[in-house]
Amino acid sequence: MTLVQQAPPRVDPPAPDPPPGAANRPAAVKRARELGAALAWAALGASVMIALWSAIAVLSPDLPTPAEAWTALRELLSKPFYDNGPNDKGIGLQLGASLQRVFTGFAMATAVGVPLGFLLGGSRRAWKAANPVIQVLRPVSPLAWFPLGLVALKDAPEAAVFVIFITALWPTVINTAAGASSVPVDHRNVARVFKFGRSAYVRHVMVPHSLPAIVTGLRLSMGIAWMVIVAVEMLSGGSGIGFFVWNSYNGGNLAAVTAAILVIGGVGVLLDAAFVRLGRHVALEEARS
Repeated sequence: MTLVQQAPPRVDPPAPDPPPGAANRPAAVKRARELGAALAWAALGASVMIALWSAIAVLSPDLPTPAEAWTALRELLSKPFYDNGPNDKGIGLQLGASLQRVFTGFAMATAVGVPLGFLLGGSRRAWKAANPVIQVLRPVSPLAWFPLGLVALKDAPEAAVFVIFITALWPTVINTAAGASSVPVDHRNVARVFKFGRSAYVRHVMVPHSLPAIVTGLRLSMGIAWMVIVAVEMLSGGSGIGFFVWNSYNGGNLAAVTAAILVIGGVGVLLDAAFVRLGRHVALEEARS
């Protein structure tokens, strides 16, 4: 009998460990490509806007060109905090005055709107009673409230804050009420099983579920407030970015007007980005819970 010797099994050497961070490289490359594509599209959009702006400036010579607006913007930003009297302040001081009014009115609207939204979202009777009033007052132009605020408060800056409060109130109320009224039935049943009281139900069920809707309402309210303050300050005068725009127009400095518009837009983007980040954080926390 012939013995057949079998070859020993082949054992491959262990694969070398990947270098540190190699597993994250595809994700990092993907994010870099997405960022590059976003920047490229943004540059394209800006180029188209500048081209249209230049064409309009050629057709209407009284309007400033992009180059003139850029020069005026650099001048405004070179000395943003100078103060030469009531009617001659730097753009930084004007922005500070406007932001102070916006944040004050926005904070008041949040303090009133969120609890009111919870009340309306948690009670059908309260919603039926308040909804007609909200639907009548919500479409009213913000500037229509300014004379009433001026008569009641006897102070133009405070009247501007009142207008911000009124106009920023409705998105917060409506979105909070929508979030509070959309609590799933399963969540409500679980709260009944655990015998939650009213305060425990609001704290542990209604508020966490409503947070994304609340942040959306706050984002809309801040955007409206920042738009409205410019128009209100044109009426109230004295200080603020809206007063600066109107004062520059009356002085025939349209390049400064255009530069101020760019500043207003930039600040609006930053404010909106802050609420977008807050909304993502809230959504992440809700997914974890």
